[in-house]
Amino acid sequence: MNWFFTYGIVIVLALVIIVFSIGSPNFLKFSTIFTILKQISITGIISIGMTFVILTGGIDLSVSSVAGLTSVTAAMLMLKGASPLVAIIISLCLSAIYGFINSFFITRVNIPPLIATLGMETSLRGLAFIITGGLPVFGFNKSFGNFAKGQLFGIPYPVFLFVALFIICLIILSKTCIGRYVYAVGGNAEATRLSGISIIRVKMFAYILNGFLAGIAGLVLLSRTNSGQPSAGTGYEMDAITSVALGGVNLSGGDGKLPLVIVGTLIMGILSTGMLMLNISDYVQQLIKGIVLLGAVSYANISLSIRTKMAEKN
Repeated sequence: MNWFFTYGIVIVLALVIIVFSIGSPNFLKFSTIFTILKQISITGIISIGMTFVILTGGIDLSVSSVAGLTSVTAAMLMLKGASPLVAIIISLCLSAIYGFINSFFITRVNIPPLIATLGMETSLRGLAFIITGGLPVFGFNKSFGNFAKGQLFGIPYPVFLFVALFIICLIILSKTCIGRYVYAVGGNAEATRLSGISIIRVKMFAYILNGFLAGIAGLVLLSRTNSGQPSAGTGYEMDAITSVALGGVNLSGGDGKLPLVIVGTLIMGILSTGMLMLNISDYVQQLIKGIVLLGAVSYANISLSIRTKMAEKN
């Protein structure tokens, strides 16, 4: 029974695949699978960073605008003559700074994470429109788009990047001191502070990493579209939070498994692609995603409560 409440999301993944396979005969084709993999390579990277933030008991609504601003920044730098490598380095440094700014307002100014990151979301999105004049940025180095188009053994390069980042972050969470501190801060911040661990530094690490990963996602998106759009990334924050909630991460912090977040990301990618194949309208898709988020949070809270009671009995 405890296994079911911990890993029940895997069963949900199997059911979603079965439903869309019945609804569309083309769903299990390789082309569809690759489309889903390409899609989750972006939202999955953001979901990994969001996991760190939520495990500390926080939340970050600014990831979509960080991704969008990073993509237009890199595009404009290349348009002005910078090499792709230089543009990537500068853009990612800036995305990490955006994460630092979030953490500063949250840890030093004591603004609630929801408000601080919502303010950053609005500000960075506005900045993206200001620096581009509201117009897409294109005409930069075409070789930059080769990454998203490239494949190895039929698997797109962005998927390999996603898997590599997942492995690195999984090692950080499970094998390093900072990973244990992330769980500790979300589980009991006061006890963590009394044990001599800097809560501020741990939260700063989580938000900076989240901003950095959102920047990487923005660059992958830029490579896919070959155009820097100031509105790029809109809605990614909801998909990331839903993926984390589907993965069973406690939204109050301190409990959750990163591999299950990836399962949640797969479910979101399959839902999006499957609903498109079934010609379900955007409005209905938004409704379904909202219901999925509510259901995921409810399931996570109920399963956590049951697992806690079972642990107390044992």
